Amino acid sequence: MKINEIIREKRLAKGLTQEQAASRLGVSPPAVNKWEKGVSQS
Repeated sequence: MKINEIIREKRLAKGLTQEQAASRLGVSPPAVNKWEKGVSQS
C-alpha cells in the first residue's frame, strides 16, 4: 500500500474531510489533497 493510500484510508476511517485533516495537522487543505493524490509527500 502506498503512503497516499494510507493517508486517505486513515482520514476516512476517522470521518474527516480533507479540510478537517489539514486543520488538525496544521497544513493547508491543498497539501492534504496533494498527499492523497501522490503528487507531494512533504
